[in-house]
Amino acid sequence: MMLVGLVICAPLAAADGVPAGLHGTAWAWLALAGGGNVAGLMVAYVALRQGQVALVLPLVSTEGAIAAVIAVVAGESLSSAAAAALLLATVGVCLASIRPAAPDEPGASHHENHFTVVALALCAALLFGASLYGTARAAAELPSAWVVLSARVIGSVVLALPLMLSGRLRLPRPAVPLVVASGVGEVVGFFSYNLGSQHSIAITAVLGSQFSTFGVIGSYVLFGERLGRIQLFGVCTVIVAVSLLSLATA
Repeated sequence: MMLVGLVICAPLAAADGVPAGLHGTAWAWLALAGGGNVAGLMVAYVALRQGQVALVLPLVSTEGAIAAVIAVVAGESLSSAAAAALLLATVGVCLASIRPAAPDEPGASHHENHFTVVALALCAALLFGASLYGTARAAAELPSAWVVLSARVIGSVVLALPLMLSGRLRLPRPAVPLVVASGVGEVVGFFSYNLGSQHSIAITAVLGSQFSTFGVIGSYVLFGERLGRIQLFGVCTVIVAVSLLSLATA
């Protein structure tokens, strides 16, 4: 996926030329943006291999709230309504984190590794939240192509290159369209985020985290996933809280 993004972004960055603002602080923001994104994806993929999409994505979507909090700490304003929405999201995360009560409860196939999946998803959210903030700060100083390129370069050098050298970089034919679509979607999504963050980091980060709503619907339609009642209520609470936060910050 990172190689696909690299193929797209490298020519765009080259066309822009080396930006004048590429100095110490810009490098730091690029490292945070790219490194946080790559690390977050790796942790999120581990969580998705072990747990349900319907549980993992809403927890990961708190990345927007985390980025919003970082932005507020750094100086952006936050209304009392937005603070209440963040509190509601926290409650939702706690409910979604509760271990299924009975082995015959829907979704109990993930009973044993439930806490591990939740911890991984929240760790990914923290990494993504820091990455989103770093991306927005870098985008304020550099062209978007260079900002989006950072994660593709880090991912290609840290992950793809070692796999290639060790002969372990294999791509099954059925996975090709999925990998290409993921790579293109990442690039387009980050270009859009960079554009929106010029107006407000907090609002853009929270609105961008609405991907979880589509993910949960997709997991139900495509995979037939089910969660226990408490976990489902917690997931729905997170989605509602993130939606309310986007309205409050707007």
